[in-house]
Amino acid sequence: MTTITINGESHDFNLDPDTPLLWVLRDELKMTGTKFGCGVAQCGACTVMLNGMPRRSCITPIKALDGAEVTTIEGMSGPEYDAIQAAWRAIDVPQCGWCQSGQVMSATMLLQQLPAPSDEEIDQAMAGNVCRCATYHRIRAAIHDAAKTLEG
Repeated sequence: MTTITINGESHDFNLDPDTPLLWVLRDELKMTGTKFGCGVAQCGACTVMLNGMPRRSCITPIKALDGAEVTTIEGMSGPEYDAIQAAWRAIDVPQCGWCQSGQVMSATMLLQQLPAPSDEEIDQAMAGNVCRCATYHRIRAAIHDAAKTLEG
């Protein structure tokens, strides 16, 4: 039995200990905001927050999560998240949208750690999130826009 707090709610799972967190979220809890991309932690589509840090859920087995706190895109909140969402809409960042929940998770975490990141810091923080539509310039612009919004 593995107990995980997901978006503030405790859940008990009696699954194969090697079951990836991604499938727990999508198949067991029907939370489809976290996406399957590559399945080998290379694209970032499956990014969630694990104990406050970005983590690729496709390679994270539940046996490593007993007592952990997980936040998915469905559970995100706070000023950085609100600013990122507003900037994403204002700059029209998404194209196909598949990578966007992972992109938003990583961008929110970046602004929580660095309120005014440089281009290089943005590129470094977002390097693990691949966008097959190549909207990287709009992602960078949206993060700068969100940072300015948070400055007041």
